Amino acid sequence: MQPVLERFLRYVQYDTTSSEESSACPSTPGQLVFAEVLQKELEELGVSNVRSQNAYVYGEIPATPGCEQEPAIGFIAHLDTAPAASGANVRPRVVEYQGGDIVLNEEGPVVMKEADFPYLADYQGQALVVTDGTTLLGADDKAGVAEIMTAAERLLQGDIPHGKICIAFTPDEEVGRGADHFDVAGFGAEYAYTVDGGDLGDINYESFNAADLKVIIHGRSIHPGSAKGKMRNALLLGMEFHGMLPVEENPMYTEGYEGFYHLEGMQGNEETAQLHYIVRDHDREKFAQKKERVEKIAAYLNDKYGDGTMVLEMADSYYNMKEKLEDRKEILLRAQEAFRACGVEPYSTPIRGGTDGSRLSFMGLPCPNLSTGGANGHGRFEFASVPAMEKMVEVLVEMARPFRPEA
Repeated sequence: MQPVLERFLRYVQYDTTSSEESSACPSTPGQLVFAEVLQKELEELGVSNVRSQNAYVYGEIPATPGCEQEPAIGFIAHLDTAPAASGANVRPRVVEYQGGDIVLNEEGPVVMKEADFPYLADYQGQALVVTDGTTLLGADDKAGVAEIMTAAERLLQGDIPHGKICIAFTPDEEVGRGADHFDVAGFGAEYAYTVDGGDLGDINYESFNAADLKVIIHGRSIHPGSAKGKMRNALLLGMEFHGMLPVEENPMYTEGYEGFYHLEGMQGNEETAQLHYIVRDHDREKFAQKKERVEKIAAYLNDKYGDGTMVLEMADSYYNMKEKLEDRKEILLRAQEAFRACGVEPYSTPIRGGTDGSRLSFMGLPCPNLSTGGANGHGRFEFASVPAMEKMVEVLVEMARPFRPEA
């Protein structure tokens, strides 16, 4: 039986960086390569009904005799990594962490400092998988992929009673398109769990409500020598627009349940410019107020500078999964009891982001999120706890057992 660490170290060698620029599915060819690897591995393990399309990989583990009436549950992880940092030529290594700073790369040097990441102290005495300081690691979410695959192997080779288990690996989660082509009906689960979180024991059932906002600004370019009273510099108009947003509703000033406007990109010249934002809030009413504020600012500036100066393109991306999970207490209780049975006290924090589960919950598949043991995702300081990954395999196996929530 292959250890989860061995799988993980193998999986991170595949470059599966997704791309916001590509409209293809998957957005990058590396994801398709890795999907084919996972499909073959599922088949070799003896998973049933293995199939894939466009890097969506599905499989099933049939119920054991006597457990056919148990509700079918699903485990889902995404196979892409974030475009925020390179996912090519990942060189992981395992360190036995005894406290203090971790030198990732002596050339530079690149050092993960305990002063910058004080929660490193919680990992003393653990084996950690780290990067060489030049790429991300890919624990988000290849740790989840490895944990699900290892749990599947244990269920297939062990004498463990369980209902039907549905497995899925998805592309392009990191660019917000992981659920675009997910086959909910064909997946076959009554409910599912994304294995895409962080610290061991965290069960996420609250996410942001999210919108994508593009502000297109039409200015007027005039030679600066004769521009008085004539020029409308689109870049400066964009700065004026941004200056009317609340300063404190910015990611660097927010935490917990506090929402924000996040300026992700700005480009253009005097004639035309674009601002790209993501808008987030856990509260649906506050989320609506944020979008309304944007529309009012644009209307004010159009009244000031002329119709058509500010053009908004705004679309909702996903909603808070809590709306679909708060009446399904047994889904959360199943995860909580599995953690406790494996010696881990569960807890819950709101996701300051989203997962595939945010959208899947609104597509008819209730889907909270579980921890993986990874940390510092999307960058060169990403790492994963080996004991946490091993414990998550135990938790997933425990969750597969028949479950009878107390009334």
